[in-house]
Amino acid sequence: MLCIATLSAFLAACAGTQADYDSFPGSAPGDQKVNGRKATRADLKKEGTLFGEDGLNIFGGEDNKQSGGGSGIGVNSFLWRATLDTLSFMPLNSADPFGGVIITDWYAPAETPNERFKLTAYILGTALRSDAIKVSVFRQVNVGPNQWQDAVVEGGTVTSLEDAILTRARQLRIDSANVQ
Repeated sequence: MLCIATLSAFLAACAGTQADYDSFPGSAPGDQKVNGRKATRADLKKEGTLFGEDGLNIFGGEDNKQSGGGSGIGVNSFLWRATLDTLSFMPLNSADPFGGVIITDWYAPAETPNERFKLTAYILGTALRSDAIKVSVFRQVNVGPNQWQDAVVEGGTVTSLEDAILTRARQLRIDSANVQ
């Protein structure tokens, strides 16, 4: 109660005051100048703000063309889309665009039904670079009815998948540049 009374007294004391713009030249509304002319509202909006030139952008909003494919997600959008495209033949278990992790479910190719694969792709940055994608491949072989045993993945499998994702990401980037 004492707090409310104190706040009320403070606000009442401030209510009768007027801003003294004469003590601070250039501080009155309309006194600011830009390039020798009177500043407009748009000019003042361009001025530096607490949250930067574009303000506080929570929901993605405008694309930042310089960021290498930023689209409101936490990772490079070209790598993200390319990874989803490249792994589209496998069932998707989880996809986190903000953390940059894509996890597939087990997939058994029709040619080799006694083996199955599972992939986890990590997109590690916002730049379209070869070190921004990491793929982990897990392989199992069938050793009996509903019994699967972990097996070694062939050496070039991971590199081939990463190269395919990077190739697709570069293609998507070129396609987006041609559209604009």
